[in-house]
Amino acid sequence: MPSFMYTNSVPVLKQMLNSMHAILGLAETHANVKKIEPSALLQARLYPDMFPLVRQVQIACDFARGITARLGGMEIPSFGDKQVTFGELQELIRQSLAFIDSVSSAKFDGSEKREIILRPGTPKEKKLSGQAYLSNYGLPQFFFHVTTTYAILRHSGIEIGKKDFMGAY
Repeated sequence: MPSFMYTNSVPVLKQMLNSMHAILGLAETHANVKKIEPSALLQARLYPDMFPLVRQVQIACDFARGITARLGGMEIPSFGDKQVTFGELQELIRQSLAFIDSVSSAKFDGSEKREIILRPGTPKEKKLSGQAYLSNYGLPQFFFHVTTTYAILRHSGIEIGKKDFMGAY
């Protein structure tokens, strides 16, 4: 039986990455149908001091891979943050999902007690148990960026709702 750390992270990450992939597809279709320049949506923000849509998706994917790798006791894979199109963002999501799928549930055994060090060697270094990292930092950060992605698209007129945000569960 998979550990609770696995069941409380991987299925959730996969559900939300898949829903984000789907809503990006809807946004791309909307842009094509309405003859909107895709970059207008990809660079959209909720407020000038916030990251644009493209960066929100990149960060959500970074957190999904980071949570999986840290709790699995592995190096965090980096795919770079050079995506500028809907297709490139959807490929980033697919790559992130492939990485998450490649990590066995056994890697999560005992991860609730594993020490997670954020920003090692810097003045902002923080040490957390795996449980605290997942519950108090990793998942909240991930959900912030997934939710902001949804909110930017909804605010931009894409006809999506809670069902789209939640995806299949």
